[in-house]
Amino acid sequence: MSSFGQALARGLNVRHIRFMALGSAIGTGLFYGSAAAIQAAGPAVLLAYIIGGAAVFLVMRALGEMAVRHPVSGSFGQYASRYLGPFAGFITGWTFAFEMAIVAIADVTAFGIYMGFWFPDVPRWIWILAVVLLIAALNLMRVKVFGETEFWLSIIKVAAIIAMIAGGAAIIVFGFGLEDAANPGLDTLLGSGGFFANGFWGLLASFSVVMFAFGGIETIGITAGEAENPKKAIPAAVNTVPVRILLFYIGALAVLMMIFPWEQIDGETSPFVQIFDSLGIPAAAHILNAVVITAALSAINSDTFGAGRMMFSLAQQGQAPAGFARVSRRGVPWMTVAVMAGVLLVGVVLNAVLPESLFLLIASIATFATVWVWLMILLSHIAMKREIKRNSLPASEFGVPFWPVASYAALAFMVFIVVLLGIMPDTRVALIVGVVWIGFLFAAYRIWVRGTGRQRAELADETGTEYDAAARPGAPVADAADAPAPDAAEQR
Repeated sequence: MSSFGQALARGLNVRHIRFMALGSAIGTGLFYGSAAAIQAAGPAVLLAYIIGGAAVFLVMRALGEMAVRHPVSGSFGQYASRYLGPFAGFITGWTFAFEMAIVAIADVTAFGIYMGFWFPDVPRWIWILAVVLLIAALNLMRVKVFGETEFWLSIIKVAAIIAMIAGGAAIIVFGFGLEDAANPGLDTLLGSGGFFANGFWGLLASFSVVMFAFGGIETIGITAGEAENPKKAIPAAVNTVPVRILLFYIGALAVLMMIFPWEQIDGETSPFVQIFDSLGIPAAAHILNAVVITAALSAINSDTFGAGRMMFSLAQQGQAPAGFARVSRRGVPWMTVAVMAGVLLVGVVLNAVLPESLFLLIASIATFATVWVWLMILLSHIAMKREIKRNSLPASEFGVPFWPVASYAALAFMVFIVVLLGIMPDTRVALIVGVVWIGFLFAAYRIWVRGTGRQRAELADETGTEYDAAARPGAPVADAADAPAPDAAEQR
């Protein structure tokens, strides 16, 4: 492979990005991490997902407003550089890449656990090594291949969740597969200590895993650099966030806890698989295990995509090694894919050494990185809104609702989560690692970043203009062979 230019190929259409948005909400955090959240909070975990989901939606609206105004591949890394300064852009971009790397290790760990349901005698690291090689190969293909892969993996996940909710509702109503003494519904949900079974402290303890579950959803902003029409695709994806949270998290987990006593969820495998396996429904557990494996593959794929594109953008800004800006003849930043594959191989080693305690540790560290990125998105957005007002610039085409109250409330919530990580004994190490990471980035910026890396990003304001990728100076354009045929729904 060689560097055939320094531009990414555009190949992601509205359909791809919309389903990437759907898929980003259905991953390891739901299918595996929800077990730890349920154990911590009991039924009150539903309230934690509602509160956390509302805050995440406001973050995504802030990111969406900036992405429509400035549709660039570096997304919030460049927004932070433009509105908060070059160091803020450096720290945001690299923390997101760190977040994606850590989340990817958590995802490959979950993948190994899922495979253990079928092959309990096979060492976990073997499955993880295999999936690392598969994901690296997928991310080296044309971006359209990535988009299509995510589209179909997301369809499988979405269909499975909807089918599971419908099946769970049928079990609650008709009692299929339950013992005669079972009493599904609110009695089972609230039967072991009520809604706040583990008290208010239990609710707080669940937030680290709950926020981890939403981590990576900001990858939608990264797609702006490879979307054929960001002004259409980004708002369409962002506006689906509330429905996804209500359906996939609140709906699915409520149904599960109405069927199966929450205190019996052990976390040894996905709670979805455990519950349907316990019901004795033929093949249901195996089908769900196949689905959660699909979800893990999709998540690892998205993690690799997001980290690679961010490192590519950092290299173009002079804030990462120049080699990260190399793209293949397919318009893919192959060097960053290779780096992510190397990071995931570290996950292979960690799973061989720490197979039991790895997931919760990684999830809490990822939560710090995730929340830090969201904080920077909110701060960048607030700075942008102030500049719009100060310079009397045109109003945004996709604004944040209830500005400014909602944005400052979301900002306060994210600060609260960071403080919470330090208070909780099980997650305190995440805050320690996070502080060390930020300190390392400060030193790296002072020592290694020079020239253009010390300058604010210059971003074109495309408010009020029709988006035309071909007309933008230096804009990456897909080959004709890459251009997907628009379907009727996307023409409307």
